[in-house]
Amino acid sequence: MIRDWRGSVGRWANDRAWQLTACVIAMAAIASPQYTWTLFTGPLTRGLGVQLSNVQVAFTLFILAQSWLMPVLGYVMDRIGARVVVAVGGLLVGVSWVGCGLVDSLWGLYLFCSIGGVGVAGVYGACMGLALKWFPDRRGLATGLVVGAYGSGAALTVVPIRRLIQGAGYPTAFIAGGLLLGVVLLVVAWPMMAPYPGWRPPEGNRGRGGEPRRVQQAARSATPGQMIRSGTFHLLYFVAILVTFGGLMISAQLKPIAVAHGIDMVPILPGVDALSFTLMANLIVAALARPFWGWLSDRIGRYSTMAIAFTLGGMAILGLLEFVRAPWGFALFSCLTAFTWGASFVLFSAAIGDTFGSAYAATNNGIHYTSKGVAAIFAGWGAARVVEASGTWVPVFWLGVVCNLVAAAIVLFVLRPMIARVVGQSVERSPARSAG
Repeated sequence: MIRDWRGSVGRWANDRAWQLTACVIAMAAIASPQYTWTLFTGPLTRGLGVQLSNVQVAFTLFILAQSWLMPVLGYVMDRIGARVVVAVGGLLVGVSWVGCGLVDSLWGLYLFCSIGGVGVAGVYGACMGLALKWFPDRRGLATGLVVGAYGSGAALTVVPIRRLIQGAGYPTAFIAGGLLLGVVLLVVAWPMMAPYPGWRPPEGNRGRGGEPRRVQQAARSATPGQMIRSGTFHLLYFVAILVTFGGLMISAQLKPIAVAHGIDMVPILPGVDALSFTLMANLIVAALARPFWGWLSDRIGRYSTMAIAFTLGGMAILGLLEFVRAPWGFALFSCLTAFTWGASFVLFSAAIGDTFGSAYAATNNGIHYTSKGVAAIFAGWGAARVVEASGTWVPVFWLGVVCNLVAAAIVLFVLRPMIARVVGQSVERSPARSAG
């Protein structure tokens, strides 16, 4: 009986649909530390008696730890597997939030937010690595579903966390959330595993009419060192910094923006104020957007999709600037920003897999993901300092618009032809034959 049970578990674990499901649940669980942070900024500012920019240093440290440690944790995942990395990461996430609820100083807040960033990096990197390894034939859609879960998971916790903060205080919200996150991640880590050596995805990865998909993929995998020495990687990294700044700035500062323009408590639906509605809508939109952009990129190409998404992102931030004082305008254009910004993590992860192969997918994707840490310096602490100095959000909004439009131009006129030249000698138009 025990042997039969173990055999059924093994068959279940080797089913890539179940592996993707486990990754989606884990990513949804780690969404709250980033996407509900804006709810804690005001209470932390008052509770610790400090300025907003001081509190936002904690968010910056969280993002830095999450992004800059991802290469190391991706390397560990490539070596020892996702199960251990996700389990340890879950423990660190839980400890982080419980610690944030217990500390009474900025330095304590900085420490535990950094610990949380390490935990999220482990879970995020392992799940993205598994998706890239199990789905070389549908990287856009698979990474879209995984990254979409990272945004959507917090939609379930926005209202409970906000009510806990208002009713019991932010320490209680941190502690209760930390315990729940830790337990969920420990449970979901157990079945995670990479494909066995020599595994290949099912045949038949064809587009409409039996034509090959329009995604060019390298026939050989590049090591992390080879990737870092590539000019293509440098350009992908720079473009990621540009587009991440605008989206990360909006998500981290959404509540301060609403408060500054006096619309945070304005009713927008019966029993729902503008800020609560916008936060939930942003998360839902981001969750739907990421698999959509991934699916689209599998069909029309990564770089055409990037150009479309980044151009629309610039227009969305411009619309938010123009209509930020209107509750519905604030909700609409912040959702459009979330819809377009969500494309970046999906498309860049898929592009890294296409260009540099699957063998070192977790490590290579983790190295590129450090671009988020660079952008976080400007999107969190930097944006808050600009607002404190100028007394307005206008310069920050305009910078976000310009960054998105410049990124779209670079992708369309420089990056796309560069990738075509780099991959041109070893293109595989049938991802089912690419390195797994």
